Amino acid sequence: MSLLDVSVRTKRFGGEGQGGEAREGAAPVLSDVRFQLAVGEVLGLVGASGCGKSTLLRIVAGLDPDFDGEVRLDGRTRHGPDRDIGVVFQEPRLFPWLTVAENVGFDLGQGHDERWVETLLDEVGLRGLGDALPRQLSGGQAQRAAIARALYTKPRVLLLDEPFSALDAFTRMRLQDLVREVARAHHTSLLLVTHDVEEAVLLSDRVLVLGAAPGRVVRRIDVPLVHPRGRGSAAVADLRGEVLRELERQQ
Repeated sequence: MSLLDVSVRTKRFGGEGQGGEAREGAAPVLSDVRFQLAVGEVLGLVGASGCGKSTLLRIVAGLDPDFDGEVRLDGRTRHGPDRDIGVVFQEPRLFPWLTVAENVGFDLGQGHDERWVETLLDEVGLRGLGDALPRQLSGGQAQRAAIARALYTKPRVLLLDEPFSALDAFTRMRLQDLVREVARAHHTSLLLVTHDVEEAVLLSDRVLVLGAAPGRVVRRIDVPLVHPRGRGSAAVADLRGEVLRELERQQ
């Protein structure tokens, strides 16, 4: 059964008028984008720059309500941000005046569960760094803290918007493995936006390829490979090539 159902009939910069009609001068961004995310599934979104991937993620996160369509979580239509959906952005976006532990447990009006914070810091490899400030962390450590923060509310769905793109190759590989392991441990579904085709194949159960002008799903590619997946394996290379060929057709 699907956990998340996304249906974006239209999304325009400049917004929608009453009844979903385009306002004058509004530019189309997304059109007829529909997909489902199952419990425990990892779904990758790839496409050329400007195809609306990040816009789509903001819609699913409840951060952009100005679209014609519907996002349903466990059968319920969502309006605005939801504790059941966490977000990891491209940059860590930690509060510089708070400690790492305070950043992870920052949850307005819900209190601070110190034991849960310690558990998450341990899971993401930051044991002993709870009292550090963000400026004392490396880029990889800061993104680990951001992942822990996103998991603090125990979300059922975790949205990742190119979360490893600013990191060096070795750190990126380690965090790719970490996210997959932590998500499986918490039974969390993942929706991953990435420009890295190999990353999409390594982590995802399915990959959606988006075309542009306006953004739309042009191909759904299953990734029927068991984990862990070898980065240099022929099977990964074959699927990576299939995704790349589809992207090239959209140029």
